[in-house]
Amino acid sequence: MKVSGFTIIRNALKYDYPVVEAITSILPICDEFIVSVGDSEDETLALIQSINSPKIKIVHSVWDDTLRVGGKVLADETNKAFDQISPDSDWAFYIQSDEVVHEKYLDTIRAEMQKWKDDKHVEGLLFNYTHFYGNYNYVGDSRKWYRKEIRIVKNDKSIRSYKDAQGFRKADNSKLRVKPIDAHIYHYGWVKPPAAQQEKQKNFHKMWHDDNWMKENIADTAEFDYSIIDVLAPFKGTHPKVLEERLKRYNWKFEFDSKKIKLSLKDKVLLGIERGTGYRVGEYKNYRVV
Repeated sequence: MKVSGFTIIRNALKYDYPVVEAITSILPICDEFIVSVGDSEDETLALIQSINSPKIKIVHSVWDDTLRVGGKVLADETNKAFDQISPDSDWAFYIQSDEVVHEKYLDTIRAEMQKWKDDKHVEGLLFNYTHFYGNYNYVGDSRKWYRKEIRIVKNDKSIRSYKDAQGFRKADNSKLRVKPIDAHIYHYGWVKPPAAQQEKQKNFHKMWHDDNWMKENIADTAEFDYSIIDVLAPFKGTHPKVLEERLKRYNWKFEFDSKKIKLSLKDKVLLGIERGTGYRVGEYKNYRVV
């Protein structure tokens, strides 16, 4: 079994993306790793080059910043990277630059890839998600956070990154047939120093909206206000070992007051149903479980 990892990155240092941690977290179960480095305003290329592994294969890309509708540029760049993986790879493991896999899941992931490698009815593997917010001590605990997404797909180029690169579909827009696996992706996209988070928000929304929308919806402030959140829960597990140095550099304050939960009555009822039964009413699913 041959496995190729792949990701895209631009301005990793400017926006404080844990891309090195993302890559190295799954590198042990990859035979090669394609990193598509976009044209950056910082030393992103040197950062990726600093990863000491012969598995790393760097490709260069120029992002089309005119694609300001629905984050399409992210899907386009993801497809470029996917198309660079070796033809003889069985699986492609996509990880975004703010996602990290805990080492405790690697054996399970490898075993699931081996199990379904030759099953033509299985086109991808579905991961659970843990979304951190504000700092490393809290996780999103409301319906606004997606619970599952595809991160491993067969090396089939009729599979394409979907919309803003959150998931995948076939080129004919049909959903992938997937198997859920007992492994989590830890998403750290909402854990950054407040100044870096605010700059990231400005840059991120430019991939979806025009300048007028930006002026009306993105606050012109120096730091992101982490208090604008509905429900969080304390994180009771451990973080991946590759994050140890980043955890040591954590230097800003954020505390969530559970007494100030900001939910409508409808959302409270729906969240209560989910917590009681595990079923999410009206959940969006960009996949077909087989």
